[in-house]
Amino acid sequence: MTTPTGTRHLVDPQLLDLLDNWPTIALTPDNLQAIRELSRLPMPAADEAGAAVQTERRTVAGPAGAPDVDVVIYRPAGGASDPLPCIFHIHGGGYVLGSAAANEGLHRPLVARLGCVLITVEYRLAPETVAPGAVEDCYAALDWTFANAVDLGIDATRIGVMGESAGGGLAAALALLTRDRGEHRLAFQHLIYPMIDDRTCTHADPHPHTGEFIWTPHNNHFGWKSLLGVEPGSDRVSPYAAAARAEDLSGLPPTFISTGSLDLFLEEDLEYARRLLRAAVPVELHVYPGGIHGFELAPDVAVSAQAVRDQTAALARFMDLTA
Repeated sequence: MTTPTGTRHLVDPQLLDLLDNWPTIALTPDNLQAIRELSRLPMPAADEAGAAVQTERRTVAGPAGAPDVDVVIYRPAGGASDPLPCIFHIHGGGYVLGSAAANEGLHRPLVARLGCVLITVEYRLAPETVAPGAVEDCYAALDWTFANAVDLGIDATRIGVMGESAGGGLAAALALLTRDRGEHRLAFQHLIYPMIDDRTCTHADPHPHTGEFIWTPHNNHFGWKSLLGVEPGSDRVSPYAAAARAEDLSGLPPTFISTGSLDLFLEEDLEYARRLLRAAVPVELHVYPGGIHGFELAPDVAVSAQAVRDQTAALARFMDLTA
């Protein structure tokens, strides 16, 4: 799959500064470690309300035979008299980059605004750990969250999963795994431009305008091959690695999906939303014109601010809160 060119004129003009300051880098085995270090740098500090949010780091039992898993827990300042809903968050990074702690600048203000608990998980990255290692790490941390909900001050009936990009892919896979194991019931899945279909790498008729910037077809192939340990598009890829491979989407929780019109994941996300709707799963779907991968990280841009408002409002509705 080749990378499209000449799509800059389709980018929302207000996003061009973000685009110019966020260079598109081709991932390789040689530069992966250096790019990882950059991806772990913290985002800008939280505002005053976010700075007051309580933070706790814990280590919980990992999957059988695997290392323990670190989680970061965010709670509203001052505590709460009643159990709170909980966002179980999974960070992005193409399955090969990123860290939970790097999102602190986003998590603190979100918790302050919604008045919920947020738990985010440090899963093992590919290619050192191939599927299903990452999603099993996430399941172990989610299982711990449900098992300790009372002690954590969490309402177990209002726990849902959330993630962006590869984190959205893992959140979708985790929702499938949770449904199929039948031990817990999720209240929602909140998926921001989720990376859910390895077959995008091999599509015979790729979208002519998506994927020129930030997350390209080259990087998508690198990420999927790293996670799967085989070529993307191969036979018998598990839906717990690539959620779009699931044949049955019934019984999944209410879903929010958003993406940009120029994001490489546009068509796989649209197709997943269509299939969820046909499986009688409630879906809220947003496509933002001129949006590139990661566009909402420019908070002063109108389309980005709208996306964040929509995301936050959906979380509030899922958790029966006021945003």
